[in-house]
Amino acid sequence: MRIGIAQINAVVGDFPGNAKRILAAYRECLEKGAELVVTPEMSLVGYPPRDLVFKSQFVPKCLQALDYLADEVKAVPLIVGYVDFHEGVVGKPFRNAAAWLEAGAVKARFWKTLLPTYDVFDERRYFEPGESAEAFVWKGKRIGITICEDIWTEDYLQRPFYDRDPVAELSAQGIDLLINLSASPFHLGKPQGRREMLGDVAREANVPVVYCNSIGGNDQLVFDGHSMVVDAAGNVTAQLGGFADECRVVDAFAFGEIENLHTCDAEQLYGALVLGLRDYIHKCGFSTVCLGLSGGIDSALTAVIAADALGPENVRGLTMPSPYSSRGSVEDSFALAENLGIRCDEVSISDAFASVKRAMSPVFERKGEDVTEENMQARLRGLFLMALSNKDNHLLLTTGNKSELAVGYCTIYGDMCGGLAVISDLPKTKVFEVSKWVNRHTERIPWNTITKPPSAELRPDQKDQDTLPEYDVLDAILELYVEQHLGAEEITARGFDETMVRWIQRRVDLNEWKRQQAAPGLRVTSKAFGMGRRMPTVQRFL
Repeated sequence: MRIGIAQINAVVGDFPGNAKRILAAYRECLEKGAELVVTPEMSLVGYPPRDLVFKSQFVPKCLQALDYLADEVKAVPLIVGYVDFHEGVVGKPFRNAAAWLEAGAVKARFWKTLLPTYDVFDERRYFEPGESAEAFVWKGKRIGITICEDIWTEDYLQRPFYDRDPVAELSAQGIDLLINLSASPFHLGKPQGRREMLGDVAREANVPVVYCNSIGGNDQLVFDGHSMVVDAAGNVTAQLGGFADECRVVDAFAFGEIENLHTCDAEQLYGALVLGLRDYIHKCGFSTVCLGLSGGIDSALTAVIAADALGPENVRGLTMPSPYSSRGSVEDSFALAENLGIRCDEVSISDAFASVKRAMSPVFERKGEDVTEENMQARLRGLFLMALSNKDNHLLLTTGNKSELAVGYCTIYGDMCGGLAVISDLPKTKVFEVSKWVNRHTERIPWNTITKPPSAELRPDQKDQDTLPEYDVLDAILELYVEQHLGAEEITARGFDETMVRWIQRRVDLNEWKRQQAAPGLRVTSKAFGMGRRMPTVQRFL
C-alpha cells in the first residue's frame, strides 16, 4: 500500500491557507503514486488553536473548509486533522478529530481518545474524548486511525494517565495497519524518543505504523516533523526529515531498517530555533528584525539564527557601547555583522547615561553607584532598540539565555525588552555548544566572542562569574531544579555545594515575576519557562 505522508506547516486559524497547503501536498503525493494521503493532527486548523475554538464562528468555518476539501478529493482518499463539534449534551463542546475524505465526501470521522492535559497541553479544556476506537475497512485492509496521544504508551508517560488503550482496542479488532496523525512538539531528545516509542507500539500491536507529524513554529512551540513508517518488527523503514515541509510516498508494508537519521543535539537545537524564529516572524506579519549586538556570544548566536531564518538583509544590529564597554566588544560586533552580511550601526549610550545619572543625583542623595546604574545602562539600550523597532517596524529580538533568565541575571525593561526571546530556553552551556557547531565549517561567529569570558560590561572589569557560579555547574543544578523538580536536599546529595544550591533555588523562585513579563521564547528543552511551567509568583515553599 503506497501512502503519501504530507508533513506540512499549518498556520493556526488560517482555514483557507491550510486547505490550499493540504491540497498542494495531496496533489504532489498523487503525482508520486500515492493510494492514500495522510496529513498531521489538526492540519486544517493549526495546533494548538487554544481558546480560538471558543469563538462562535471558528468551528463552523473549520467545517466549511473541510467540506471544500472533501469536494476537491476525487482520486484517492485523504485523511485530514480538524476540529468538530461534540454533539452530546454532557461534556466539552468540541472534538479533536480526523476525517476520511473520499470521492467528494466525508466518508468517516474519528475522534481523539486520549486528551493530554499536562506539560504544554491542555486539551481537556476544550475537547471531549472519543468513546471508542473503531477500525476502518478500506480495500480489504482494517486500518486503525489514531491521533497523536492515542499511541503514547505508559512507558513514555512515566505513569498511567489514562484507563484506556486505543491501540490495544484496535489490535483486538484485528487491524492490518495503524495510522497516527500527530502534532508532537519538539524538545531536545524527542525525535529519538518517538522513534523508540513507535517501535514498541508496532511490535506490541504486530502491525506497521504510519506516523505523520506536523512541522512549523506556533507561538512558543516548534514542531519538528520527523514523520516515519515502522514495520511490525519495530524497524523504521522510512523517515522524513526534520524542520521542513516534505511530502513522500512510502510503502506501508515494507520491511527492513533504514539508517538512523538522528542528528547531533546542536544541529537539532539550531534547526528548531531557525524554524521557530522564521515562523514566528512570518506568521505574525513581520518581515524584519533588529537586535542589540554586545560582542558577546548570546547576541552573536541570536544574530546567526536570525540571518539564517530570515536572510541577512532582514536583520539589523545595533551596538551600543557604554563607558564600561571594551573597544574589542564593539569590534567583535562589527566582525560578526561582516561575517553574516547584516547591517550594524553604533550608537553610544554614554551621553544618555551621564544625563540620567545627573538628573537623578538629587533624588539619590549622594548614594554610591550600585546595580541601579548597571540597570540604567541596560534600560537605555532597551530604549534605543525599541526606538529602532518602532521607526522601521522591526520585531525586536531579545538575546538572553535560559541560565540568566532562570536566576534573574537580566534587566526587566532593559535587555528583556523585545517581541521574541529566541534563545531563552537554551542554557548557557548549550549556547557555547551550538555556537561551536555553527562555526564547524567556517568562522561565522568570531572565535574571540566564543572564547572570551562572558561579561555584561556594566561596570569596570565585570565578569559573569563575579555574580554567578561557573556555567557548567549552574546549568547542571538548574536542570535538576527546573526540569526534574528536585529539591535542594536531593540536589545537594548529588555532590553539589549546599550553599550554592540554595542560592540558585532562591534566585529562581524570586525571579518568577520577571519571567512572567518576559517576551515569549522558543521551547527546545523539556521544561521551558512559559508554556508548560506554571509557577506562582507569590509563594513561600522552600
